Amino acid sequence: MSSIFVFDAYGTLFDVHAAIARFRGEAGLEADRMSEIWRGKQLEYTWTLTLAGHYADFWTLTERALDFALARLPTVPKALKPKLLDAYFKLDAFPDARKVLRELKARGEHTAILSNGSPAMLASAVEAAGIKADLDAVLSVDTVKVFKPRPEVYALVTKEFSVTPAEVVFVSSNRWDAMGATAFGFRSVWVNRAKTPDEYPDFPPLAVVNDLSGLLSVAR
Repeated sequence: MSSIFVFDAYGTLFDVHAAIARFRGEAGLEADRMSEIWRGKQLEYTWTLTLAGHYADFWTLTERALDFALARLPTVPKALKPKLLDAYFKLDAFPDARKVLRELKARGEHTAILSNGSPAMLASAVEAAGIKADLDAVLSVDTVKVFKPRPEVYALVTKEFSVTPAEVVFVSSNRWDAMGATAFGFRSVWVNRAKTPDEYPDFPPLAVVNDLSGLLSVAR
């Protein structure tokens, strides 16, 4: 029986720190710290707005998070803002992303993205990475206007493919996302590139891999 392999986008297929990598020389010594703050605030805003019962699309929150990061670290030139936003709109995919997606498709599996990203962001990133033909669906939280890890988000997959949660393998580099997927009933795979300590012991993933290529052995 084939499965549905569903991927988180940012941090899993697309490198969220690729934007600062393109301009590290201009950003200066605190470039990496700025990028970490940017990413942290981006996620924080999704959680706090969802908890408060409000919604703003992911691109709006991405820009607000960048404004905060630049204000927090004034050594990084604010003039970089438009360059960084443009780079984020066309993030680099991780080197193994295309290979893994194509291998799964060659095996007859269905593939999809489920992301906090806005439809425009996802369309741009997918096009830039050259993976559009390797995906059966690109699903955005904008449809339900709440962010992960709300169960309504993961339900977009079961509705799209008319499957039960147990038929879905969900792949994410974010442990909290894998937790949400597991709680929903997906078989989650945590891509632990940074080799960080495990969390959420009550919601263990099906497997932990070091990079996307490790998924191919799980998928056999």
